[in-house]
Amino acid sequence: MSHHDFAPIVVKGRNCWRIERADKARMIVDAADYYALLEQLMADAKERILLIGWDFDPRIALKPDKDGRGEPLGDYLLRLAKNCPDRDIDILRWNFGGLKQFAMPRIVSMIARWKLTRSISFRLDSAHPIGCSHHQKVAVFDDHLAVCGGIDVGSRRWDTRGHVDGDPHRTTPDGKPYMPWHDSTMILSGPVGNALAELGNERWQRATKKPLRDIEGEGENWPDDLETDFEEVDIAISRTRASYDGYPEIREIEQLYLDMIAAAKRFIYFENQYFTCGKIAAAIAERLNEDDPPEFVMVMPKTADGWLEQMAMDAARVQLVRAVAKSKHGDRLKIYYPRTAGGEPIYVHAKTAIVDDRMLRVGSANMNNRSMGLDSECDVTIDAALSANAGVEPVIRRLRESLIAEHLDADPVEVARLFDEGGSLIDAIEALRGPGRSLELLDLVPPGPMDEFIAENELLDPTSPDAMFEGLTERGLRKSWHRGRDWMRRHMGRKS
Repeated sequence: MSHHDFAPIVVKGRNCWRIERADKARMIVDAADYYALLEQLMADAKERILLIGWDFDPRIALKPDKDGRGEPLGDYLLRLAKNCPDRDIDILRWNFGGLKQFAMPRIVSMIARWKLTRSISFRLDSAHPIGCSHHQKVAVFDDHLAVCGGIDVGSRRWDTRGHVDGDPHRTTPDGKPYMPWHDSTMILSGPVGNALAELGNERWQRATKKPLRDIEGEGENWPDDLETDFEEVDIAISRTRASYDGYPEIREIEQLYLDMIAAAKRFIYFENQYFTCGKIAAAIAERLNEDDPPEFVMVMPKTADGWLEQMAMDAARVQLVRAVAKSKHGDRLKIYYPRTAGGEPIYVHAKTAIVDDRMLRVGSANMNNRSMGLDSECDVTIDAALSANAGVEPVIRRLRESLIAEHLDADPVEVARLFDEGGSLIDAIEALRGPGRSLELLDLVPPGPMDEFIAENELLDPTSPDAMFEGLTERGLRKSWHRGRDWMRRHMGRKS
């Protein structure tokens, strides 16, 4: 299939903010590789390091040793500031998560030391409606090189692609082991880095009421030893933002999810933390009612992280999956969770989507309502149909095979062969599933009455900031399901 055979899915002003050139781009899987790279990128930056995130923990080691210890990030930043006092280090994190940390003496004393350091600015972001969060995970170096994806610089995130059982490196700052963790992000250089710098600058200005200082933007080149996946490609940047303080609502990410589902011909491969958005589920169900629909494969956590999230998110997921399964070809949706060789579930925090090996999307947005309209999100997408992106399909395919092979502890060549032989992603995965490290089909345990009530009324996952204050009759999974179904019918030209 040449890139002339289909229209682009990404359309500026519809489902993305801007489409900009990346001189170089690479997908990075799991935080061990990202944190090691981040240490290098920060050291190499000449004028500014800008870190924007939902979480930020100065106690973690970017390169933990075999006891899970190492130089804490906070100390590393102080060392960078001392070595190069003219370089700005600007850190912006979500306020609610940040406030919890003020109960931790080690963090408080570190932030106090930063305060005495002229070149370090640490700020909390509360520029959003009550109940919303700042969820973007963006790092920008010298306004030229940027990282955008799902990985926060927080505790309980570091892991390798091996997801080894009992890995001693996988230890929290207070010495407790944590579960295996799967995540992804993208590093990008060139004009797309300038665009993400603009996004970061705007966010900083809204949160602090002061702009970042102007810099030359000459510095920060691509690391010499880092291989690229893509060169000279166009990247779409998509956002979610709730309306606040005179800034209008943005729902580019939601639109891109719907447009991807509508455009898929053979399959969509998702890695995502949540599946609780009725609109997305209804869009998938509409496709599965076609005579020969694409396959939808989701790799997700076995259960959500935290008791309250489990009650709300897992129950909503069960209800949506059961509803989708009633479609004519409901068996073409499969949800798996990865597990280690010893059988422990691996937590999937990645937000990756691959459509027909023609489109790769990596970002911060989950397939839940919050990521569609409440929380600030940022995703980046490479679409083979854009003229600059001719010939990227084999690279996207290789990345997909590598992800699936990682989860199944298989050879990517085998993943490719089985897919080519049968033309079915699901059949290829089923043929490779086995004991030990593998993918397990998600067991849809029926939710109890309390879970069901929380999920059905979207108590933890409202569709908009206003929905948090609506009566229970005004909201719910069924309503968002109907909205998604109606959109697909209009878009795909079907009769309802």
